[in-house]
Amino acid sequence: MMDFSEFLKYIPKIAKESLPATHAHAKMVPPERIEFLQKQNMQNVVPKKAAVMMLLYPKNKLTHLALIVRNSYPGIHASQVAFPGGKVELFDSDLSETALRETHEEIGVGKDKINVIRAFSQVYIPPSNYLVAPFLGVSYEELFFDLCPDEVSGLIEMPLNRVLDEANVTQVKMTTSYAEDISVPAFQMDEHLIWGATAMMLSELKEIIKKVL
Repeated sequence: MMDFSEFLKYIPKIAKESLPATHAHAKMVPPERIEFLQKQNMQNVVPKKAAVMMLLYPKNKLTHLALIVRNSYPGIHASQVAFPGGKVELFDSDLSETALRETHEEIGVGKDKINVIRAFSQVYIPPSNYLVAPFLGVSYEELFFDLCPDEVSGLIEMPLNRVLDEANVTQVKMTTSYAEDISVPAFQMDEHLIWGATAMMLSELKEIIKKVL
């Protein structure tokens, strides 16, 4: 089990470790997505920018990760499991400020409770044309969440040891924006399926943590 006080000892190593980026992302990407992106002329793409927070915190003395279930609405990312976050606003001083602001708006955790450890590798999402910057943040106390009902339908408090467990990686058949009825790698966490950009970010976080443990 991942005791939180023990986990904190590894934060300095996590902050300095080189990011596996493409190597880690590729583990959670079907070949069809790679082929699709290779065919795109990315030089002409001007992506919108967003940022998310991968928030670790103690619960019952164990390290947990906060994920949200987005509301069901007519849109590309409806009902998906994601990290709290959203699009950059003009008044955000930088991408980490976006991640902190959106985390407060969506799950009610103020930036005074989050220590931003580092940025992780950005992920491009073709269907919505967003380039998403993930940040690793740590809260040092048990958290009380206040979900924004307009954007979030549920909160998943995921024990970190489950994220690190390879047994929770699976393959599912689905139709995506770039291919029909394909096998997509995903994290299966109880009834929740984590795939796409969130799974790619989660894969990089998992690789970094496993490397320093």
